[in-house]
Amino acid sequence: MVIQIDHKSALPLHVQVERLLRDMIEAPEYSKGKMLPNEVELAKRLGISRNTVRQATNRLVYEGLLIRKKGIGTKVADNSVVTRLESWHSFTQEMNNKGMAFKIFEINVKWVKPTDAVAKFFSISPDENILCMERLRGLEIPIVHFVSYFHPRVGLTGKEDFNKPLYKMLEEEYATVVATSREEITAKLADIEIANKLKIKKGSPILKRKRFVLDPGGRPVEYNIGYYNAEHFTYLIEISNSSK
Repeated sequence: MVIQIDHKSALPLHVQVERLLRDMIEAPEYSKGKMLPNEVELAKRLGISRNTVRQATNRLVYEGLLIRKKGIGTKVADNSVVTRLESWHSFTQEMNNKGMAFKIFEINVKWVKPTDAVAKFFSISPDENILCMERLRGLEIPIVHFVSYFHPRVGLTGKEDFNKPLYKMLEEEYATVVATSREEITAKLADIEIANKLKIKKGSPILKRKRFVLDPGGRPVEYNIGYYNAEHFTYLIEISNSSK
């Protein structure tokens, strides 16, 4: 594939590099295990600084799409899952589309210091306050506990009506459009805190899904973690055969 960026574009260099890396992740030669060019080589080929390449690479490493091993190099993660918003909605929209009467059992909003992972995804200082929203949702029983962190750029105050569909509210009230969701899904056993939230026994199987939400310019909007009761939730991924 062609490895280049547009130095005359108004789009920041690190965003262009990130998009280039995302294209490389989907390219057959790299998705099948070929190592990506190292940072020094890629910087020279693109005519930019190594720090710019590292900034873009770090984002994808923290999303779980790339794996970096010291002394070896960087390659595409084998278990990455990517969904785009053409077929992806907020939990509220998903339930509405299915005609299911979901319930909001609990909403908590607070200002917190970001974890290292959140700070690096947002490219902000770990000392900066950000808005965190927790929502417990389901049908007759709790099914999923969401923890969302929002980039300060969005401008949320914490006084919003979070009973509304989240992404519709962001677009209508804050002119923030979400374009891409990149996801990481793992299976784990519920600790005591999550077990209490979901009304299940400690050690019960749950699905943990990290969702990295970006705007059309590839800028981070939301870092979301969802803990799903595996007994009452199925995560369906539909893949088309592009060779047909």
